[in-house]
Amino acid sequence: MRGGVIPALRAGWAVWRREGLAGLRNRAARDDTTDYRAWVERYDTLDDAKREALGEAVRALHRRPVISVLVPVFNTPETYLRQMIESVRAQIYPHWELCIADDASTAPHVSAVLREYASGDARIKVMRRASNGHICAASNDALSMATGEFVALLDHDDVLPEHALCMVAMYLERNPTARMLYSDEDKLAPNGLRVEPYFKSDWNPALMLGQNMFSHLGVFETNLVREVGGFRPGFEGSQDHDLVLRCVERAGDGAVIHVPHVLYHWRMTAESTSARVDVKPYAREASVRSVAEHLVRTGFEADVRQLSPDSTMLRVTFAVPQPAPLVSIIIPTRDRAELLERCIESITTRTRYDAYEIIIVDNGSREKRALDLLARYERRPEINVLRIDAPFNYSALNNQAVARARGSILCLLNNDIEVISPDWLQTLVGYAALPQSGAVGAALWYPNDRLQHGGVLLGIGDVAGHLHHMLPRGARGYFGRAVLAQQLSAVSAACLVVRKALYEEVGGLDEEHLAVAFNDVDFCLKLGAAGYRNLYVPFAELYHHESASRGSDMTSSNAARFGKEAAWMHERWKSKVREDPFYNPNLALGGGAVFSLAFPPRVAQCG
Repeated sequence: MRGGVIPALRAGWAVWRREGLAGLRNRAARDDTTDYRAWVERYDTLDDAKREALGEAVRALHRRPVISVLVPVFNTPETYLRQMIESVRAQIYPHWELCIADDASTAPHVSAVLREYASGDARIKVMRRASNGHICAASNDALSMATGEFVALLDHDDVLPEHALCMVAMYLERNPTARMLYSDEDKLAPNGLRVEPYFKSDWNPALMLGQNMFSHLGVFETNLVREVGGFRPGFEGSQDHDLVLRCVERAGDGAVIHVPHVLYHWRMTAESTSARVDVKPYAREASVRSVAEHLVRTGFEADVRQLSPDSTMLRVTFAVPQPAPLVSIIIPTRDRAELLERCIESITTRTRYDAYEIIIVDNGSREKRALDLLARYERRPEINVLRIDAPFNYSALNNQAVARARGSILCLLNNDIEVISPDWLQTLVGYAALPQSGAVGAALWYPNDRLQHGGVLLGIGDVAGHLHHMLPRGARGYFGRAVLAQQLSAVSAACLVVRKALYEEVGGLDEEHLAVAFNDVDFCLKLGAAGYRNLYVPFAELYHHESASRGSDMTSSNAARFGKEAAWMHERWKSKVREDPFYNPNLALGGGAVFSLAFPPRVAQCG
């Protein structure tokens, strides 16, 4: 009988660590393993007709580069070793070579199996090291045998689906300037089932600092790998992460292509980091060094540390420029003195960053308590009160405040926000000051410690919605994405930090078409269109009070306004609000839960 109590408990523990109690409840309601099994059978399983179609597609390619598959081997169990080799031999794409470097295995079957395969297929090249040098040395030896235009990295006990290299070649044909490609992946459970698919973001430099999102399957232009010196000894356990970062430094972000197909099956064994993190402590230390050294080489001053003691995921924070830039914190408000007072006092008593001014934009307060509070704040030197007695237009309120702002950095902030982390502002300013940064957003929590804002995803809720909404605090979300800094299409203006020059460059918030809804999404999309990167930084944490308890404000007039603004967003941004590059097309939009499987996917599978 397969399964049992212990595997179930382990699986439940893994879900709880990633997704918290809500994740366990969701899994109880729907079996993700069963869902993925059905998804694989329906959309990611080849029949003879699909194999023939892929073969014809390969023959029609104008460019058919040889792909050298690099495999360092050491004492691989015979069954796994044979399965790895057979998975390469079964490739529909015939233009490959398999370069295996045996790192002085002591198990006698390894040499025998390798000799057997090498003697039967000229595309299989084998060399044996005289002494054990660990994975970097063995990988470099495998690289030395490569004659292909591209190299693909494969671990000695993992397997490739039969269409893996075919899909790589097809994406190379579509993207002739690509020098690096990476795919989606899943894991191969001990019982042979495919589980835990990781459907990845398109290339995401900020996320790459926090985790090695590139591997697996990772494919590189061979000359590029050789130009940067191959695999660096001393980075064992994080050698692929280090290699990707050095290659991107040389090739540039535009040379990286994401292939949104599962092209790698990562075997779960007791020794593998796919099953356990604590088995390879040296990998955690190497991951910190690989990212820290990359940032030094690229000229950034940053602090890099493990997200937690048992994780290879990293927390990266950037130094604030010196002298520290003045930040203008802009807070629109109307009445609700208790909200505003809590917001202001949390800023002034908990924020470690000193270089700020506060601009309160009063939009026609009438309540005595609010008027008294505003009068008191007007007497404080760090606070300015701007009174605008006009119909509510969130965009116009902020734009007028920006015109008065003295700071080179802006922070748009709701009046129902309360500071949690004292370093929230310096963290956001550190990211916002980076040359390529656009808008930078924080993690916003409901008072019950459920996530209100973990970044904005395009395509849900008609136009956009929040990632990881209602995730419990302490949970990591989908493959760590709730707790890692990353590029996203948009972030919420409930707490948004941006350079004033960029705000003015793209025209600020659209007060003509988007008085209330979607103005922050539109603003972020304008920044993205201008070449800037919008970032979600979860290390800056704040409470967002009012939204947790406020009822619907969808009166008939408001509903009409909302519909008009949504229609305008679709007209202006068209396909951009239907397909988010930072959310995989194999994951659900519409009525499905965020990060659940798409039935069907929005990309044709298996070619």
